[in-house]
Amino acid sequence: MAEIETVGLGIHWEDLPVGRRFQTVGRTVTEADVVNFVSVTGMLEVLFTNTEFLKETSAIKGRVAPGALVFTFIEGLLTQATMQGVGFAFLNMELDIKGPTFVGDTIHAECEVIECRASNGRPGLGLVRTRNRVFKQDGSEVMVYTPLRLVKGKTYEA
Repeated sequence: MAEIETVGLGIHWEDLPVGRRFQTVGRTVTEADVVNFVSVTGMLEVLFTNTEFLKETSAIKGRVAPGALVFTFIEGLLTQATMQGVGFAFLNMELDIKGPTFVGDTIHAECEVIECRASNGRPGLGLVRTRNRVFKQDGSEVMVYTPLRLVKGKTYEA
């Protein structure tokens, strides 16, 4: 029987050359997402918990989502699409929040590989850095971050 490719198992570092680009599917941020996220993380700031504060005092008008929530949603989408089974470690990143994300916004990331090389001293592993630009449905950019990941290669053996 012919072998059938299983999708969603990630991309080996050798298949992520500098310049490769891809994007995630979209994810709509809901009220329940914000409530659950701030509750489980302890981010119980009035900006996220008090709609009267938002109406009367805050410079940000509308039900805003924490930047950390936006980041984790995009990481979840990327894990499902590119890192499943091959992601070994998240090493570091720089993060820049460009604008607010609100309940009801649909976000996605456009990613470009900006660094890819074999890991020194770690046979079968590679270092991959991407520039992940997060956009809302209206095309506005809300976040940019550049994670460096340790990724399994085709020859990796545990």
